[in-house]
Amino acid sequence: MTNMVAIVGGVFGLLVLATISLFVGVIDFSVADLLSGNGLDLLVISRLPRTLAAIIAGAALAVCGTIIQLLVRNKFVEPMTAGTGQGAMVGILFVSVFLPHIPIIFQISIAAIAAMITSIGLLLIVSQLPPSRPLYVALVGYIYGGVIAAGVTFLAHQYDMLQYLDVWMNGEFSGVLQGRYETLWIAAIVAFLTYFVADQFAIVSIGRGTAISLGLNYHQTVALGLTSISIVTALTVVTVGAIPFVGLVVPNIVSRLFGDNARKTLPITALVGALLVLLCDIFGRIVRFPYEVPVGTILGVVGAVMFLWILYARPRHAR
Repeated sequence: MTNMVAIVGGVFGLLVLATISLFVGVIDFSVADLLSGNGLDLLVISRLPRTLAAIIAGAALAVCGTIIQLLVRNKFVEPMTAGTGQGAMVGILFVSVFLPHIPIIFQISIAAIAAMITSIGLLLIVSQLPPSRPLYVALVGYIYGGVIAAGVTFLAHQYDMLQYLDVWMNGEFSGVLQGRYETLWIAAIVAFLTYFVADQFAIVSIGRGTAISLGLNYHQTVALGLTSISIVTALTVVTVGAIPFVGLVVPNIVSRLFGDNARKTLPITALVGALLVLLCDIFGRIVRFPYEVPVGTILGVVGAVMFLWILYARPRHAR
């Protein structure tokens, strides 16, 4: 019952924030304009796509954060800071340099493949770390992602593409328009489908030996999870850039408040992720109005504070 109340409250809060998002921007657009039919082009071409992009990106990244934490059996990793996002950038850089004219779907596919390869690399490294030292996984993940990011920066410098790289590494929604965000719906579908195999991801988190003894096809489930994470991450980076901390802090907060049942908490995780990204995007539009602060910058600050709270705050059941 508590989960259902949280879902209803989350949907209501998301509707409120989405409505606010439609009317916040440099160009004036009010309820009176909407009722009179003035400015509908602005609504359809810019404001509505931007709002939907923020909701989809936040929800999908939060869900993928939960999945990768279950796969590596550690709550201190997330796709955008542990190699997956950087791998997607490798794929995008490769396409931009060597295959700039291929269709967007092939560009996304190459970015997703690169993201999957780096995700597998992280999984192989993490499997060698002692499970009794959870912070080792987080540190190794950040170092691993940082090394890949450094390599991407070096290659971008060699091919005079540092400006493009800066756009990919700092997520923002100011460039989202009708016709330039629709690929994110694929990420939404992938994230939605993971709900139906959430129990299998939860079994994987128990351990390889236990999962196999319970009759689970371990390797197939891990591959499915990595594929989902890679697709969502690649689509997000290609469309709006890297958005940090969502996949890290949201699953931890939801787990702390509602428990670790992945199937029951995944909808709440998606809602909280969408709320967080949309709220930060709105704040980024008004904090230096009429200029904008990228949502990646806002989340970098907010996410760091939330992460510190997660590290030092006592769990709800602690005495």
